[in-house]
Amino acid sequence: MSKEKRGGNWPVLIYNNLKDTLQTVQLWTQIVGKIRMVNMPWINHGWHVTLYISSRGLSTGSIPYGNHSFQIDLDFIDHQLVVSASDGGLKRLPLQQRTVASFYSDLFSLLSEMNISTEIYAKPNELEIAIPFADDDVHKTYDAHQMHTYWQALVRIDSVFTRFRAEFTGKCSPVHLFWGGFDLAVTRFSGRTAPLYHSKVPNMSERVMQEAYSHEVSSAGFWPGSDVYPFPAFYSYCYPFQPAYSTQPVEPEQAFYNAEMGELLLNYEIVQQAEDPEGTLLKFLRSTYKAAAKTGNWDHKLDCNLTSFEK
Repeated sequence: MSKEKRGGNWPVLIYNNLKDTLQTVQLWTQIVGKIRMVNMPWINHGWHVTLYISSRGLSTGSIPYGNHSFQIDLDFIDHQLVVSASDGGLKRLPLQQRTVASFYSDLFSLLSEMNISTEIYAKPNELEIAIPFADDDVHKTYDAHQMHTYWQALVRIDSVFTRFRAEFTGKCSPVHLFWGGFDLAVTRFSGRTAPLYHSKVPNMSERVMQEAYSHEVSSAGFWPGSDVYPFPAFYSYCYPFQPAYSTQPVEPEQAFYNAEMGELLLNYEIVQQAEDPEGTLLKFLRSTYKAAAKTGNWDHKLDCNLTSFEK
């Protein structure tokens, strides 16, 4: 049986085929995400900056603007950016081979035509090399097939993450995409404050990171990989870190602790090729949360059993 047919038809993801397109699209999402950020009230832990998986791609959701609202969607079916407004305004921008600089210029021209006036900090965050958007003629790759394939994986992952989120009665984030690291994530909170966070993140204010990690968390997510670790992978970590966390039993058996990253990892390929991808991913999410809850002495009453409601 071929890889493409195994695992309930979860798509095959190959980092080297994806990386150039994802580098470009991540920078596009930083521009879109910053537009959302500056027009939203501050929501704890940076939840006002994120994007969401939609039925066609990625979305800002509704953004308040004066007496109206607007929304920006990245459509990975028809490969276009769509800006829609509650006053009836609608504009489109093709997603194709184009530089970050041209995307930035054209998007703000489009917003101006819709009488939406906004300004952003026009440089990337959380990236080692932060070329101003208006000057970035380096990143310009857009492979429509690769982007559609990657988004199809996100759709499946989002569904499992949402189910996992529902199993917790305490404070929990939405399932959302952080454009800084370009990772889809869901985070549970113990309810207790955490020690002041001091790790450095490239081109990111320490104050912002300290607010993001102001409380104890168990966070899980999906990340497309990097040149240092060229594999799309699921991750899980806790803050504050407990030394015993790295030695806790987790599932499936292919999951492992990466000391350099300080995270438990499971390569996407393991889930994609499993007979039951959803169940395999849930095992990873549940067991890594259990590791964080056990070593962090979380209140077990925060877990819930929804079996009776699902019948």
